[in-house]
Amino acid sequence: MPEKKAQRGRLGDLGARLATSAVVIPVLLWLLFWAPRIGFLLLVIAATAIGASELFGMTLPKRRVLQGLGVSSSVGVCAVFIFQPSELAIVTVLLGVLVVGLLGGLFAPAPIETAAARTGWLVAGPLYTGGLLATIALLHQREHGGAWVVLAMMLAWFGDTFAYFAGRAFGKHKLYERVSPKKTIEGAGGGLAGSVAGALLAHFWYLPDLPLLGGIALAVVAGALGQAGDLVESLIKRSCGVKDSGFIVPGHGGLLDRIDALMLTAAATWVFAAWFVDGHAG
Repeated sequence: MPEKKAQRGRLGDLGARLATSAVVIPVLLWLLFWAPRIGFLLLVIAATAIGASELFGMTLPKRRVLQGLGVSSSVGVCAVFIFQPSELAIVTVLLGVLVVGLLGGLFAPAPIETAAARTGWLVAGPLYTGGLLATIALLHQREHGGAWVVLAMMLAWFGDTFAYFAGRAFGKHKLYERVSPKKTIEGAGGGLAGSVAGALLAHFWYLPDLPLLGGIALAVVAGALGQAGDLVESLIKRSCGVKDSGFIVPGHGGLLDRIDALMLTAAATWVFAAWFVDGHAG
């Protein structure tokens, strides 16, 4: 009987995930390729606010004022990176985040034993959510920007899918049991293969700007970072004693649960495009 209930639960989760994807994917593609560019940028800003709300809800529970400071700082970082990416503006907003974080720690010092952790999250959290998510919008602002964003998504989600099936089929050796007991070394290798497959698909199909060898190198680095991003979020959740970062995405948990790998693959893809495609590296 418990087995049947568990099976029904899994089928229910799968149905919710498929229904959510059927709604989200067409809207996302429209925003990426056909809507006015501002629409996708505002989506990234909204995602930053939601992701930051989930992060600070976990790390600063029941601290509404500090949560508000953290979310506001995160949105500020993201907005400046997207709309005013000048050196002066970026340095100013980063200094502002530092000052707000330090003063926020003073605003709520009790219990004093955990004050340093709260201060640290107010400083690091906006860079984690606002800074990394901004790179998705920066990719979209490039020529063929929608295709670059799709590449970052494929590096993350192909990697995640291949890792799942490789782990189920071949997984024997634990990757990082203390943080994520189900992940295996074999699954991680399959995930890297999935990321490479995503880069090859991009090069030969929809993003010829992506150099073949450079794309493969990007896939390996970004795929590894994406898997690390998944582990980082798992570590945060375990340290906070929560199973999911939130419940905004039916069948998927919180938003951060879905984009923890994408945040790192997008950052790696943007750095690669800026330095090795645009030529800033040399």
